[in-house]
Amino acid sequence: MTKLSVSVDEEIAQVVRDSAARDGVSVSAWLSEAAANRIRNELLGQALDALGEELGDLTDAETDELVAQARSASILTANEAGAA
Repeated sequence: MTKLSVSVDEEIAQVVRDSAARDGVSVSAWLSEAAANRIRNELLGQALDALGEELGDLTDAETDELVAQARSASILTANEAGAA
């Protein structure tokens, strides 16, 4: 595990602290999960862009189905996120 130091606006910091407390996790765990979710979303966007280039424009229904499938199959861990 790598330690990071980050700076955020006080309002954001308080919302993060409150959300982490509600979830019963540390701020570090909450931020780590938030970062992993962001990475998953970026990777999903890249995959959808590549698929769109290969198959042509996707309909909204096709995109929604692919997103749902990707989310249900997602097992990205912090180690996998670093390798992405």
